[in-house]
Amino acid sequence: MAKILIVDDNKFIRYSLTTLLEDAGYNCTPVEDGFAAIKEVNETIYDLAILDMKMPGMTGREVFEELKKIEPDLPIIFLTAFGDIKDAVDLMKKGAYHYITKPFNNDEILLLIGKAIESRYLTKEINLLRKKLDENPKDISVVGNSPEMKSIFNQVNIVAPTDLTVVIQGESGTGKEVIANLIHRESKRNDKPFIAVDCGAIPETLVESELFGHEKGAFTGADSMKEGKFEIANGGTLFLDEITNLSDPNQVKLLRVLQERKLSRLGSKKVINIDVRVITASNIKLADAVNNGKFRHDLYYRLNEFSIDLPPLRQRKSDIKLFVSYFINLANKEFNKEVKSVSDDVMKIIDSYSWPGNIRELRNVIRSAVLMCNNSEIKHINIPKEINIKKDNELSVESSSLEDSKKNIEKEYIVNALKKTGGNKAQAAKLLNMNERTFYRKIKQYNL
Repeated sequence: MAKILIVDDNKFIRYSLTTLLEDAGYNCTPVEDGFAAIKEVNETIYDLAILDMKMPGMTGREVFEELKKIEPDLPIIFLTAFGDIKDAVDLMKKGAYHYITKPFNNDEILLLIGKAIESRYLTKEINLLRKKLDENPKDISVVGNSPEMKSIFNQVNIVAPTDLTVVIQGESGTGKEVIANLIHRESKRNDKPFIAVDCGAIPETLVESELFGHEKGAFTGADSMKEGKFEIANGGTLFLDEITNLSDPNQVKLLRVLQERKLSRLGSKKVINIDVRVITASNIKLADAVNNGKFRHDLYYRLNEFSIDLPPLRQRKSDIKLFVSYFINLANKEFNKEVKSVSDDVMKIIDSYSWPGNIRELRNVIRSAVLMCNNSEIKHINIPKEINIKKDNELSVESSSLEDSKKNIEKEYIVNALKKTGGNKAQAAKLLNMNERTFYRKIKQYNL
């Protein structure tokens, strides 16, 4: 139950507000002056304060300044006469949440209080999110309080202490590598290396060398001995992303190493014992790849001792508002802006959009919107037209499949990144937070 502090020297207003809000389910503490209000906030955690603008002893402005020193994130709503609106607006610029003119409308003040309380809870969650991301910045994809993510965290807690091989399945941008890293950090191998390999970014002819290593002279260009990723990860965890990109011959070699727990570098007969936990990931269902003849069934059964299916953002609706607020804060710092929120209409659009690019796409959209925004609230005009116009039902009509939609949006982001960087591919890849090798592969894929 949210706790609300009501500060007004008028006994009737204190009583009527307290009655209204307690009937609505809030826990209220009415006080008659600023001194009592300061004492309360020093001793008790409140979710909202409602202040009269003019009171004897201390003005509402003076009380506001003192309360903000004690609790900077406390939302404060001012009760003001019509003639004092200019002062109330000025205080909003200094951090007040909003104001209500007397005599107030019950429905209006209940609606405003509901939004203020929601803002308070969201601020608390964002502060926790910041703290977590300060420790592990890449964890943004898998932060959230939705039932779907709580289930994922529970699965991670179950499998992390074991040595089971894990298959992580989910769309691009859902945080597969982050989950793999989280499993490693919570495992008994956390003091040993975590090595990630993008199987789709390695040329077919170099896969064996990358995974298992080679000796000097093993092939043209092998000018020195090289340890493979299995050796480098020894004792720790090897994460093989986009595992379905491996050819059948390389799948056979991987299966043999997993079964025998030993390998030989390319060009050597020396046997090297390995102790590595393997976690794999794919943006398609491995079982479907097996049924379609694109993935070996024996390797599938060897890898799939435990599986985790990551939900796309569109199935985590309750987490979206948290991400939006967090990305606004990040963009404000980057662009020196003071955007506070998105309009209700824009939030409805964001909620209804299917987000085929998941967290990565949402981050880019909010970042761009903050850059284009010239006031404190993101409006329709600030968001890309494909987000503004295309809702789930329209996407299903205009795109032959969700996969087509994802590719179209991904291609558009790459084109825009190249334009912004003057065609500098390395800078464009960095702008999109994309591995350079993956970026070059995408350029080739889309004939850019």
